[in-house]
Amino acid sequence: MRVNPDMSGDLVAEIWHTQAQQQTSLLEMSTGKRVNTPSDDPLAAAQMVANSDHTTRTDQYLHNLDTLTGQLQTADSALSSVVTAVTRAISLGVQGSTGTVSDANRQQISQDLAGIQAQILQLANTEVSGTFVFGGTETTASPFTLDPTSAAGVTYNGNDQTNTVQIADGLNVQTNMPGSQLFQGPTANVFGALQQLITALQTGSTSGAQTATNQLRSAFDYLSGKRIFYGNTVNQLNSTQTFLQQEKVSLSSQATTLIGADLAKSATDLTRSQTAYNATLAAAAKILPTSLLDYLK
Repeated sequence: MRVNPDMSGDLVAEIWHTQAQQQTSLLEMSTGKRVNTPSDDPLAAAQMVANSDHTTRTDQYLHNLDTLTGQLQTADSALSSVVTAVTRAISLGVQGSTGTVSDANRQQISQDLAGIQAQILQLANTEVSGTFVFGGTETTASPFTLDPTSAAGVTYNGNDQTNTVQIADGLNVQTNMPGSQLFQGPTANVFGALQQLITALQTGSTSGAQTATNQLRSAFDYLSGKRIFYGNTVNQLNSTQTFLQQEKVSLSSQATTLIGADLAKSATDLTRSQTAYNATLAAAAKILPTSLLDYLK
């Protein structure tokens, strides 16, 4: 039987075509994507690059938010403990400044206050994962150290700088307050007032103890006001986190629209292409040389 060259060529082309359709459908079903190479849909592929970049940035922002939220909550918790300790110190100051307290009792109270001083010092040196949270931008050395030669009883080793981190496109947030601003305000010095109170009680100065206690109250009010920064910032981080999580859902939905495969359609296309392939192969078996047919399979 003579083979029509045109018919032979058409059958070979159809076999290749149906094979390609099967491979495309199988790839879509295995990856869940209809765009697996840029040539599948150049426009969708280009839009997907922008989508991926946006998703990567969003993931990084969310990671930053998790880290920052933990640091800020730790700092706020430390300040909460400081407020509690200062409240206790004020109570002891009131007790020690009364005229009915014996010298021995004042000495005992001064020792209790020294313990509170050590506790506050430890809290002021709070760290998270090796980073000191109250040292300004100096985060590798303890912000405060005991210093008997200082009027405040401590030395501040940090700086007055703040850290700023980007938490969303076009949105930066301050993430810390230097310890010098929190514990050593210009008119309200926690460590200074506490040291003066200890000294006054040790020397038996009732008036000095009263003055130091009042200064400690001012430091308490000052510190409580500064602490609001942490609560406000955590609220801002939580709001931004909610927005970014919604953004991720939108980006995922957009990605599915751009390159996601319709798996039901892919399965139907696969069945059709397999049927067409088998039919074409059967037709080709009647007219194509066996060696060529084996190659096409």
